[in-house]
Amino acid sequence: MLTKTMTRIGAATAPLLLAALLAGCATSKNKSDTQYVARDVSTLYNAGKYRLDRGQYKLAAALFDEVERQHPYSPWARRAQLMSAFSYYMNKDYPESISAAQRFLSIHTGNKDAPYAYYLIALCYYEQIADVTRDQKITQQSLDALGELIRRYPDTRYAADARLKLDLVNDHLAGKEMEIGRFYQRRGQWLAATLRFRTVIDKYQTTTHTPEALERLVESYLSLGIPAEAQKAAAVLGKNYPGSKWYERSYKLMREHPNKV
Repeated sequence: MLTKTMTRIGAATAPLLLAALLAGCATSKNKSDTQYVARDVSTLYNAGKYRLDRGQYKLAAALFDEVERQHPYSPWARRAQLMSAFSYYMNKDYPESISAAQRFLSIHTGNKDAPYAYYLIALCYYEQIADVTRDQKITQQSLDALGELIRRYPDTRYAADARLKLDLVNDHLAGKEMEIGRFYQRRGQWLAATLRFRTVIDKYQTTTHTPEALERLVESYLSLGIPAEAQKAAAVLGKNYPGSKWYERSYKLMREHPNKV
């Protein structure tokens, strides 16, 4: 999807690209070390496209940035901004990609490629999602970015893909709540654990963590001496996940505490 979208933005012939490279396109891999001379906008843009097509993403991004720097009022500058964002993304330089896409949106909010810019930002956050044992700030940023894309452009193909990615993002956030809840359980902090498991049920009920959250609520409520609430959680678990191991565990727990209900 990404490559197909971006390759529509501009085209170049091999002879022109080679001429542009021979005209002084440096080969340093570090943007700060690359020395540029003033060149016409098509030469710069095509040189960037040449590097992008050959997988030299960091140098391609630097060249597209140079298009914007040297020719800020040219129609090419708008295309170069998005190409720069894409090149940084392909190089996994996510902060730079986000910055470039946000700069594009701040100047060209109503542009036809704005949905793609929002999608690129969301992807940059999405591809940085860490496992549940680490801080989930990036996961939340991914959730926010995907939601923003869906809210602004609900009928685009980007929004359709964003909806699918939301499932994984929510699953990660729910997983983090479960990890913290289990930690509190091990320490005997049943009320704190209950609040975490309730968050999973209330905010992330469509994720894979819901059956376990319900069973953990049964454990926590029984430990807190609130058997009526434990029975409610067990009933919800039995109705929605009757064949799961979590229901079997909660059923066994309730049978072990018949006098508490």
